[in-house]
Amino acid sequence: MRYFKAVNETIQVPEIVLGVMRLPGISQEDANALVKRSIELGVNMFDTADIYAGGDSDIFLGKALKDVDREDYILQTKASIRPGRYDASTKHILESVDGSLQRLGLDYIDILLLHRPDALIEPEQVAEAFAKLHDEGKVKYFGVSNYNPYQIELLNRYLPDELKPKFNQMQFSVSHSNMVDVGINVNREVPAAIDYSAGTLQYSQLNDIRLQAWSPFQRSDLKGTFMNDPEYAELNKKLEEIADKYNTNPSAVAAAWILRHPAHIQVVLGTTKIKRLEDTVEACKFELTHEEWYEIYRASGKMIP
Repeated sequence: MRYFKAVNETIQVPEIVLGVMRLPGISQEDANALVKRSIELGVNMFDTADIYAGGDSDIFLGKALKDVDREDYILQTKASIRPGRYDASTKHILESVDGSLQRLGLDYIDILLLHRPDALIEPEQVAEAFAKLHDEGKVKYFGVSNYNPYQIELLNRYLPDELKPKFNQMQFSVSHSNMVDVGINVNREVPAAIDYSAGTLQYSQLNDIRLQAWSPFQRSDLKGTFMNDPEYAELNKKLEEIADKYNTNPSAVAAAWILRHPAHIQVVLGTTKIKRLEDTVEACKFELTHEEWYEIYRASGKMIP
């Protein structure tokens, strides 16, 4: 496993993160085995959320980590989604964290992300919640998920440096690649030039914010994975071709495409299968060339003007 520094080099994070949203879909015994194998592979960062499986994902993960030294892994969770609405109020954030800690059986969370932007957000309330959680030792670092730069800047006006978001989890894959499409198509009147993320990629690089890619194998239309999908035949052929060159597998190549970007984007792999985890971790054993990165990009159906 390869690692890199984050939060002004105060924490070391792995390139691959294990997402546990679907953990309750398997037995506790299998969940324990998955988490154990993850740590053996160096994937020592786990991503959960208060809403995942109604909180059961936390319970499964907490039991799986029960006998692991707390200093040996990084726990990241999220708050602000409620049924039918988003809620970034002080009260909800504090209650969410307390609930997560109780379900996980932990004393503190390493990283807390605001899961989705609350249209009625009052940044003063977020600042109050972050300060209280940090002062009480319940959360070390903070971040966001699915936020654009302006939304982060609004929060930053009310946050001291140590509480400013240093992580942003966004959907990103070779299929769902708007964050790079827009840069390639600057000043062109084409759909790919529409910036849905408002410059999130470059903003993150400029402000030492670590991006995390959720759904790294997801089709852009959210209709399942592009892996082995006949509609993505050219892409899968290219992934197979490059996998053969590096004596690896297509999943590793698809993940390596994300990791090749100089922004050092973490891959959040949501899986309950040890084999898929092992396959994806292979991405850390090689690095795509500049040319190969573009070959994969074009094979996904993207145009180079």
